[in-house]
Amino acid sequence: MNDWINNKLLPPIMKFVNTKAITALKNGMLVSLPFIMVGSIFLLLSAFPWPPIANWMNSTGLTPYWTQAYNASFGVLAIFAVVGIAYNWVKDDGFEPLPAGMTALVSFFLVMRPTTAVMNAAGKTVVSATQAPTMLTGFIDRTWLGGQGMIAAIIIGLLTGWIYSWFIKNHITIKLPDQVPPAVAESFVALIPAFVIITGWLIVYILFDATAHTTMTQWIYQTIQTPLQGMTDSFGGVLIISLLIPFFWFFGVHGAVIVSGIMTPILTANSLSNAAILKAHGVVNAANGGHVFVQSLLDQFGTVTGSGMTIGLVFFMAFFAKSVQMKSIGRLSFLPGIFNINEPVLFGVPVVMNPILLLPFMFMPAISMGSTYWLIKLGVIPYFTGVQVPWTTPPIISGLLVGGWKMMIWQAIVLVLSFFVYWPFAHKQDQILYGQEQAAVDSEVHTKEAEAAATTEHATD
Repeated sequence: MNDWINNKLLPPIMKFVNTKAITALKNGMLVSLPFIMVGSIFLLLSAFPWPPIANWMNSTGLTPYWTQAYNASFGVLAIFAVVGIAYNWVKDDGFEPLPAGMTALVSFFLVMRPTTAVMNAAGKTVVSATQAPTMLTGFIDRTWLGGQGMIAAIIIGLLTGWIYSWFIKNHITIKLPDQVPPAVAESFVALIPAFVIITGWLIVYILFDATAHTTMTQWIYQTIQTPLQGMTDSFGGVLIISLLIPFFWFFGVHGAVIVSGIMTPILTANSLSNAAILKAHGVVNAANGGHVFVQSLLDQFGTVTGSGMTIGLVFFMAFFAKSVQMKSIGRLSFLPGIFNINEPVLFGVPVVMNPILLLPFMFMPAISMGSTYWLIKLGVIPYFTGVQVPWTTPPIISGLLVGGWKMMIWQAIVLVLSFFVYWPFAHKQDQILYGQEQAAVDSEVHTKEAEAAATTEHATD
């Protein structure tokens, strides 16, 4: 089985993960990470979970300012995605990437059109997109700049980066003399590919507008993104993702990187949707379309304290293990584990390629994420608000920030549960290591006794 996985299963998966498209997607989405964190802070402030503070900020007029900051950061993540993906594609090909990113941004704006009603100062509808879409000018609808435009942003970013690089590789550009300043020369290099790409996306916009009376962004959201979000936002989707990450890690492959390269855009879109629902309704639930499987479910209940939720294993090693190896690694790994770093455990115990620890390592995240999914569905704990915290945020604190005090208590319960899930398997591993250490000590003692006896016999002779 090990040979089949390493020689047959993992090579094509790694080949896919390392393709230029997935690499550009993964690195491009990372561009948005600081703005997700900053926006999450302002989202938390604008919908503060403690009523006295929330009411005070509402009465003083601070809440609209927090909302403004959220809308300008977390609320426009599709912009960061489309620029970052095209930028990283062209950068990986060794060309000047910024013009490609700007071309992707123009293309993203081009395929949209305003879709919300235009109101006058009295709050009366002047004209709506469904009545006269060609009359709506002068503003960009934020609806499609956040989660609802994410898949369209990914497609436009990937295609723009690929086409732009193709033009540069084939020297279909305007080449200026070497005496021209580099900044000016790069602008002219981008001229032909940018013109062709923007013209191409304009044709796409015209075709959708003329034939379907919609936009490509809306069509993608309705026919591709919504079903994808629905498929992942299910108990089956939760179980599959929770099992895949430790499965890859068991063979020494960074499972979180592999899965996040594909899942991050969808889970981010789900988080953005929950954030928008929170802003619109003040609460996220099933009735107003809330999503259960968001990035926070994976981060705070799947990979919290590291992939496999190994804090229970670390606690056993630090305080209950008899073997020197496990006790030493446990004590050294405790602090990193609090900050969700567990590579010392994975490779030091080791967990990687260790069949004794395979079951708890794979099934603890599934137990945690699966039970959290159903508790949210049943209304025992609240939906995630869409707030995202840095992945190094310690547990308990992270649970409070992403879901309130009930989520914090449940996260603490799950972390305690991880100790009991790992305990019988960790105890067996400890017995084996302790036996090996004792055998090594006994062997060393016997060797020294034999050497001493030989020395005594030689002295007597």
